[in-house]
Amino acid sequence: MAHNPNQKSPDPRTVYADIIDHPHWQSKSRPHMSLYDRAAQFSPFAALTGYDDMVSEEARIVERRVEPGEDEVERLNRELSLIHDTIEKGTFPSVSITYFVPDPLKVGGRYETSVEKIKKIDSVRGKLVLKRVADANGPENKQAEIDIRDIIEIKSIPE
Repeated sequence: MAHNPNQKSPDPRTVYADIIDHPHWQSKSRPHMSLYDRAAQFSPFAALTGYDDMVSEEARIVERRVEPGEDEVERLNRELSLIHDTIEKGTFPSVSITYFVPDPLKVGGRYETSVEKIKKIDSVRGKLVLKRVADANGPENKQAEIDIRDIIEIKSIPE
């Protein structure tokens, strides 16, 4: 029904005269709800749970894995051979290694560079076994491994 602007609205005191002076009703069996709880009923809510996490994950940038060329592979093999000879002499050489760490959630990953001591080169499994002297997360001499295929640069550090 359309509202006629020329027509006056009725006086609310007349319309609600039978209840207007009564006290506000409260339940005798239920406690009065606080203003905070009443306001919470009308607060916004996340209709799409997990959507913000999904958007954040999709926006997270990962790097692509770089495949080394023939010259780089040859240089890495020469360096690994020198490291292997040093290990055969009974010492654990210190090296600076740049290697790819795959991301567990999406295609790609990141490159990390760290200085480590090499305990051995496991050519059967294609792994560098590291000797970690002191690790904040675990005991001393904790071992870790790096896949040789993930290495893009390795440099011996003179001691």
